[in-house]
Amino acid sequence: MLSRTADHLYWMSRYIERAENLARTLGVNSRMALLPRHEDPERAWAATLASTSQLEAYRKRCGTISARRVAEFVAFDSDNPGSIFSCLRSARENARAVRGTMPSELWESINTTWLELRGKRIESLSDDALGEFYEWVKERSHLSRGITLGTMLRDEGFHFTRIGTFLERSDNTARLLKVQLRLLAPDGVGNVAAADYYSYGALLRSVSAFEIYRKVYRDRITPSRVAELLILREDMPRSLHRCMNEVQDNLHAVGNKQSSETERRTGELHSRLHYGRIEPIVADGIDGFLSRFLADIHDLGERIGQDFLMPTAN
Repeated sequence: MLSRTADHLYWMSRYIERAENLARTLGVNSRMALLPRHEDPERAWAATLASTSQLEAYRKRCGTISARRVAEFVAFDSDNPGSIFSCLRSARENARAVRGTMPSELWESINTTWLELRGKRIESLSDDALGEFYEWVKERSHLSRGITLGTMLRDEGFHFTRIGTFLERSDNTARLLKVQLRLLAPDGVGNVAAADYYSYGALLRSVSAFEIYRKVYRDRITPSRVAELLILREDMPRSLHRCMNEVQDNLHAVGNKQSSETERRTGELHSRLHYGRIEPIVADGIDGFLSRFLADIHDLGERIGQDFLMPTAN
């Protein structure tokens, strides 16, 4: 496959997944702000902006932090390259560049998402309607991913689409967990005697894991089990372990002579999750573990770009 085609499919899927995860992040903070024991919402929103590397840009553009301004900046600002609006625009541009190589249903789904998005304005949305908008973004992402699975030939294009999806998902799950655990357990997960049911429930719902948690553990919510579910559980769709399974398998399918080191590092990271246990991770500090994981994911993204994709970065 031409590196240009692989590049467009890879970044198309990353941008779609990134838009969904931004919607999830905004949604969980909005829900947590409504909880009776929620403290210092400005700190929570600042942490969210920092986790997506948008805090400095936000302060320059908007100044004072408020829920409404953050929603406008992160969801609708066309001049913010990290907004949901910009991500879905970039996804559509990448898809349009290779529309002849993908199923027509996939192109129609991505193009329709973009056309509908252009008609949405924060000024016309109440706080409740903002929540519905975040759900709409998630549903459009689900639709594109479902069409990919249901119609796309299992060739190199499919594999690069999956690599982009799960590399982005692992990055965003780690960022979300890192930020929320800092807010909910500032002294460390190991020092939390009893979890705030509603706050941790909101965190689990943000990654579609609340029902999964109840099914797997059948007990009260504890911070260490939340971390275990989202980091180590192989059968949890948005966990770091599940994401790295997908990245490793699809990267192996497109491997070439110059990608052996990238595949080795992917396998090393996967092994850390596959054979890891939550107790030593908690003892050593989950925040540090997630920081190292994010650094490794960034390194993998750089290496995949060098091994397979176009020289210029998106």
